[in-house]
Amino acid sequence: MDRRDFLKTTGTLLAGATVAPGLPAAASSPDAAPAAPGRMVLPINRNWRYSPKATPAAHDREFDDSKFARVVVPHTNLRVPWHSFDEKSYEFVSIYRRRFRLPPSARGKRIFVDFEGVMTASTVWLNGVRLGDYKGGFTPFSFELTGHVDFDRDNVLAVEVDSSERKDIPPFGNEVDYLTFGGIYREVSLRIVSRTYIENVFALPKDVLSGTPSLDVQCFLACDTYSLRGGLTLEAALYDGERQVAKKAMAVQGGEDKPNISPTVHLDNLGAIELWDLKKPKLYRVEVRLLDGVHLLDHETRRIGFHEARFTPQGFSLNGTVVKLRGLDRHQTFPWVGQAMPGRVQRRDAEILRKKLKCNIVRTSHYPQSRHFLDACDEIGLLVLEEIPGWQHIGDQPWQDISVDNVSRMIRRDWNHPSIILWGVRINESLDNHDFYTRTNAMAHQLDPSRQTGGIRYFQESEFLEDVFTMNDFGWPLKQPNHPLYLNTEFAGHTYPTKTIDNNERQREHTVRHARVHDQLASNPQYAGGIGWCAFDYNTHANFGSGDRICYHGVTDIWREPKPAAGFYRSQCDPEEEIVLEPAFHWAAGDENVGFSKALVSSNCEHLKFYVNDELIAEADPDRAQFPHLKYPLFSAEPGGRHEVGWGDLRIDGFIGGKQVISRTFSGKGVDQKFALLADDRALKADGADTTRIVLRVTDEFDSIRPFANDPIRFELTGPAELIGDNPFALVGGTGAVWIRAIEQPGTVRLTAHHPVLGSRHVELEITAAPPEAA
Repeated sequence: MDRRDFLKTTGTLLAGATVAPGLPAAASSPDAAPAAPGRMVLPINRNWRYSPKATPAAHDREFDDSKFARVVVPHTNLRVPWHSFDEKSYEFVSIYRRRFRLPPSARGKRIFVDFEGVMTASTVWLNGVRLGDYKGGFTPFSFELTGHVDFDRDNVLAVEVDSSERKDIPPFGNEVDYLTFGGIYREVSLRIVSRTYIENVFALPKDVLSGTPSLDVQCFLACDTYSLRGGLTLEAALYDGERQVAKKAMAVQGGEDKPNISPTVHLDNLGAIELWDLKKPKLYRVEVRLLDGVHLLDHETRRIGFHEARFTPQGFSLNGTVVKLRGLDRHQTFPWVGQAMPGRVQRRDAEILRKKLKCNIVRTSHYPQSRHFLDACDEIGLLVLEEIPGWQHIGDQPWQDISVDNVSRMIRRDWNHPSIILWGVRINESLDNHDFYTRTNAMAHQLDPSRQTGGIRYFQESEFLEDVFTMNDFGWPLKQPNHPLYLNTEFAGHTYPTKTIDNNERQREHTVRHARVHDQLASNPQYAGGIGWCAFDYNTHANFGSGDRICYHGVTDIWREPKPAAGFYRSQCDPEEEIVLEPAFHWAAGDENVGFSKALVSSNCEHLKFYVNDELIAEADPDRAQFPHLKYPLFSAEPGGRHEVGWGDLRIDGFIGGKQVISRTFSGKGVDQKFALLADDRALKADGADTTRIVLRVTDEFDSIRPFANDPIRFELTGPAELIGDNPFALVGGTGAVWIRAIEQPGTVRLTAHHPVLGSRHVELEITAAPPEAA
């Protein structure tokens, strides 16, 4: 593992750390064997053994698991069809087992196992000793292994995973409009630290707009009283790349009455600090070292950004400039494997939202999402509203206690991400509960006084306990803001589900419904902006969706391929970033009730001209009558001259400043002409988890999607990889996707896709060697 990956791993796994009670005295005794300096974080994602049938015998160290399947984490407990399946099929109790050996340098240290996400409830054993349980699938947790490890032989970690929808665990207890799937679906690591170690770091920029910014680095130390009797030194340093910006050290002193302390190192005299913003999301690095004299006990690294992000009565302000928020809600689920996708695929979603859909904010509906996704948001300038797991239902007091703990784990995991601007501390669309939401809001403010809180509700009469009134408003027109700080967090969505195969009238209306909301949001500065429901189609329960276990609420389909409404979001960027011209229709004479009647186009151009058979049939300017507040309104043209020139190819030319800057052509032949195979990436790591998407498209001769192409595509795969998806796979709306996952050996992968009429296409990927796991 290279240094960057090591720092990322160590920077995110400690937030859920728990200390196992009853730790043997030898583990923290002054007579314990001396330990190597610093910390080690050892990924244990490979070489797991898995069975869908858990038995008590499988908890034991000597159990024979040779007949179990060998799997790599992230792992789903059951691969399911991409639609029309029963969630009960994955609601069972499974067992995972992992053997590991510790390096000799781990002697005398404390040892933890860190789970980033296991769905839904976990019971963990080490060498046959039950360590404990954890309830919750979206937040990290840890167990201390120190008193139970064996340095002379293999240790055996066993994890029993209950993936049923248990009523005692959020979000469950009533109905939920999404699926959670099952398995150890996020990464796992061993963490080896000194007896006194850095449990977490919160780096808080101060006075970033003042010209003299500073940084408070709060360090949470888990202390062993023996090692603290003489005092320790805590160092914090800020880096811009390899350049050290500032550094300071302080003495720390614990004691038997202070097993856990949280000193703050204040860094000032930082000089000229570059701010994190949407166009240039500048990132810095904080390094913390804990020393006993010259002996390094522990070190930690965090990535941070300097910015001022506040919701105000004039809207959302980033670094003193009001920014109208425009975004989409995201579920982190995928076809066939549910939530079990690795970092590369999680990061791709952030890139689609920011670079393809031009969003400036995303809401992690309705739960904390992958650290890889949040890392990407930091890097590309995508703001985040992160919220706790839930959906409408509030359970009993133990259920609420878990939810309050979810607030803590979410914030302590993610508080250094500059992309996060708002903590969601209320169960999505739930009724009021004064005592419960007083607790969640207080927890958020206690842990992170720098960020505001919100609570997603669906009625304006709701008791307001948070800082920002966050409102799901599916009506039209929208309700006027009833609080000074106001953000719309859902609209459209279930009120107008739209498939890629729907006719032109529905595609137009779907696009208009998103555009008109953003137009109203732009009409009043007190609307901080809006987050539409939603980015991607997603799997759901039988009492939601379109009867095939899918909610077609997205502006893209379940494979992340755009619907016409996605074109509206894409068109709202400045032409200097990209010139956009996206039709909210497909070119067909009779795919609506009375024949083709209106050409609706999303574009950031100033003027459009429409041609059929190279004859000008219409011109259009931005429709400022219907969308007076949008910077880039939709265009609407009624091509009345079409009948005079006959049917044929449609060409749309876009103009800015009187100059043609873009042109799109759409075939009038009604014939599938081209078949394309498009890989998101051309290289993967041979770690058994790394994965990339392969998009399939049938188009006309001008590369426009043929929305009714539904041909079966047959695949042949050679080389060290596996196919995630159906084989054959039937296109939907002229498109679709499968994923390629590398196995644990390098080589060249070749995927060949056979179309029954348009022939075969292939794509090659290089699988590069990945270093073996050390444990």
